[in-house]
Amino acid sequence: MTAQLPRQKHIRRLVKQCLREDVGDGDLTAALTPKKKVITGRIITREEGVMCGSAWVEAVFDQVASRQHPVDIHWHAEDGQALTARQTICEIKGRARTVLTAERSALNLLQTLSGTATRTRAYAELIAHTKARLLDTRKTLPGLRLAQKYAVVCGGGHNHRIGLYDGIIIKENHIRSADSLETLVKKAQASVNEGTLVELEVETLDELRRGLAAGTKRIMLDDFSLADLKAAVEINQGQAKLEASGGVSLETIKAIAETGVDYISCGSITKHMTALDLSMQFDH
Repeated sequence: MTAQLPRQKHIRRLVKQCLREDVGDGDLTAALTPKKKVITGRIITREEGVMCGSAWVEAVFDQVASRQHPVDIHWHAEDGQALTARQTICEIKGRARTVLTAERSALNLLQTLSGTATRTRAYAELIAHTKARLLDTRKTLPGLRLAQKYAVVCGGGHNHRIGLYDGIIIKENHIRSADSLETLVKKAQASVNEGTLVELEVETLDELRRGLAAGTKRIMLDDFSLADLKAAVEINQGQAKLEASGGVSLETIKAIAETGVDYISCGSITKHMTALDLSMQFDH
């Protein structure tokens, strides 16, 4: 799956928000440096990981710099590329005030997105020998959904629905609020255009059978044991695409994938990610 960058307007909006909370009305410390002084530096990684976030870094420096004096960034790594410890990711040259002011927001975004991509790859590599695809969820950091979903794909995962607006997942509380599981499935299928995700979450093998009888083409198996996941695959016989959800960790994902499910959704790749350890170092 090829990673698709969010639209530039989304990137610019996020960067503007980051700069607003960090810079506010102005960088008091950077203002102490000579106005015309030019500095050079580089961003390096202190650990192995997966690169992600170059477009956000460029947007940060672009918004801070003046049109007359832009910052020059030369990249040595591209999004999705594996990084080694102490590797130079990019070189930066520009006016000191601009670079110093933009430094923190640029690093924060790059660390977060690279951390998301790195965690995703750790999971994806464990199931590469199976047919199962690793999916993200809506459990993303506030304000970073589109950015993190891009990072997931850079790390070798796949995107589930973006939000509540682009797909239907019928869960337990939805079923309790409706007449029946079967009625809700048919109503959902009739309410959206062809190709739009319609998925049913089930908690038991009996609910799985009912979902299949209702014609559901995508079924989420919520917190199923390994034995029940295998039983679900046998019952399904290829009628619907099966997605395992719940209890997914680095320790369990391999065994889950080997049951024969089509997808594994994992919220921890975005909500429990650890920022990649990066540093910006300036030349003397």
